[in-house]
Amino acid sequence: MTMREIILLRHAHAETAAPGQDDASRPLSAQGEAEADDAGAWLKQHAAAPVRVLCSPAARTRATCERVLAALGYADLRFEPRVYDATPATLIRVLEDHADADTVMLVGHNPGLETLVALLTEGASDSGRGMPPGAVAWLALPAGSIEPGTARVRHFWWP
Repeated sequence: MTMREIILLRHAHAETAAPGQDDASRPLSAQGEAEADDAGAWLKQHAAAPVRVLCSPAARTRATCERVLAALGYADLRFEPRVYDATPATLIRVLEDHADADTVMLVGHNPGLETLVALLTEGASDSGRGMPPGAVAWLALPAGSIEPGTARVRHFWWP
C-alpha cells in the first residue's frame, strides 16, 4: 500500500503581542528561534525533506519554517492563508488540495494541529496529546484520501 507522509510542525515560541500589535505579526522569541533550529536538526536527522511545505503566513510560523528549511534544504514552499487559525476540517481541505505531493509539511498553529493529529490517528478530535511550541507530529496514512482514524504516528517530537 502506498503511504503519504504528513509532517505537522507547530510554530515555536513567540513573543507576547506588544500593545496594538496584531497576533499574526508576533515574532519568534529567542527561545522560539532555538526551538525552531532544534526542530530543523531533528527533522534533518529523522525525515526525508518534504516535497512541499504549506505555511501559515503569520510571522512566527514563517520564521519557524525558514529556520527549519535552512536545516532541511530546498522545498516547494507555499504560504497558505487558510492555515492561520484553521479548524481540522480546513486543514484537511488544505492537505487534500495538495494531494499530489507525497510528503507534505504543514507549519501552523494550535489548537488546529493537535486536534488534527487526534482526528487523523484516533478518529476523534477530543483525544489529543497536545503539541507544544516547536513540536513535530509526523504521520503516515494511506495515499489517496485523508480520513479520520487512518493515520499512524511515525514520530512525535518536541524541543
